Amino acid sequence: MAKAPVLTPQAEDFPRWYQDLINKAELADNGPVRGTMVIRPYGYALWERMQAGMDARIKATGTQNAYFPLLIPQSYLTKEADHVEGFAPELAVVTHGGGKELEEPVVVRPTSETIVNEYFSKWVQSYRDLPLLINQWANVVRWEMRPRVFLRTTEFLWQEGHTAHATFEDARDFAARIHRDVYGEFMENVLAMDFVPGRKTARERFAGAINTLTLEGMMGDGKALQLGTSHELGQNFARAFDIQYVSKDSVQEYVWQTSWGFTTRMIGALVMMHGDDSGLRVPPRLAAVQAVVLAIKGDDAVIAKVRETGERLRAAGIRVQVDDRTDVPFGRRAVDWELKGVPVRIEIGPRDLENGTAMLARRIRGGKEPVPLDAVAGMLPALLEEDQALLLTQSRERRESRTADVRTIEEAVEAAATGWARIPWAKLGPEGEAALAEQGVSVRCLVAEDGSVPESDDAPGTVAVVARAY
Repeated sequence: MAKAPVLTPQAEDFPRWYQDLINKAELADNGPVRGTMVIRPYGYALWERMQAGMDARIKATGTQNAYFPLLIPQSYLTKEADHVEGFAPELAVVTHGGGKELEEPVVVRPTSETIVNEYFSKWVQSYRDLPLLINQWANVVRWEMRPRVFLRTTEFLWQEGHTAHATFEDARDFAARIHRDVYGEFMENVLAMDFVPGRKTARERFAGAINTLTLEGMMGDGKALQLGTSHELGQNFARAFDIQYVSKDSVQEYVWQTSWGFTTRMIGALVMMHGDDSGLRVPPRLAAVQAVVLAIKGDDAVIAKVRETGERLRAAGIRVQVDDRTDVPFGRRAVDWELKGVPVRIEIGPRDLENGTAMLARRIRGGKEPVPLDAVAGMLPALLEEDQALLLTQSRERRESRTADVRTIEEAVEAAATGWARIPWAKLGPEGEAALAEQGVSVRCLVAEDGSVPESDDAPGTVAVVARAY
């Protein structure tokens, strides 16, 4: 009798495959309140690695970390009209505390532009105070009607950057720097994720922004996922919160601002971009566990060699875990590590010990082969880099092969059934965008013909990237 698959095959039911993998790879569970999640240790280890890598890149721009309160006076959100209108359906509002009705309701942080800018107005007095570059790592709450673990949850974790600048140009350039040199560099070189960088249309722009830069990735089923955004806020919040400074010419000026964010959604993106029917595939540069050394049987000599090999790999700079739980069947353990997407398994049993070899299983490239035990530590760094590059190549090839150049709305909708479409923005425009939205298709971003980010929505040759999206 054929053995039942551990996961629902992607081709059969991609959403079910995703949920199976989240559960069986022990990434997260649903929380007790609808739309919340419990991130399990293996999933949180991925987030910690993302957080550390991103935090270092953010600090390299001169940005400093701070922390602002979770609870925000409701009146703050009403100061910027587009902002409050954009977030109103998602707000969680606290009306009682300490057994009493509050004099003013407070909002559970959906994003922190309003409370940050309340304090920016106190901290910024002179051009000498600029640029002011602040980031915080926090949780936010947005009441989600159609939750899906990691992708859309009522509460999620993120970083949010907030900056104030003396000029429009400085703010514009900083938003672009975050978009390109922080988010883009990290996604490509650590997460091995292909993406299209572009600007959002007015319809898709962040509430209260004058421009939103985005990175859009194609998932395994051909749908798009917004991976990270960087917003030019112009002077909208500066005027609403009266953030002014005295210029070098002794003139009162409003600051120009940016905000930008990267969330635990990226764990979901990692699953859907790199995962296959056997489970997750974790990029080696991200992996909390790059290699696992497994004892096949409980022989004392085998256990000793497994532990010794683990130490040698650790000394070589490999992030390694030793699995000597021989009271658990070997097959079950091997499948579990495959589900979790650990890049390399090194399997050692009595016969391997006799031969001075180990069985090397590569999760990303696939395949198993015997290798000399003494050579494993020296081999792995190069193999891990090969696998890192392969994931990026595969994600890029998927996007390129499933993106069609089209000329009509009908062709765009047809292409979006299985992938993405590119259509001249001059042919589509806001009216065509609205027509696509009625059929569940959105303009993910606008790009220049050469793939760069256009300077404006109406720049000559601008192309709309169109897809169904998460």
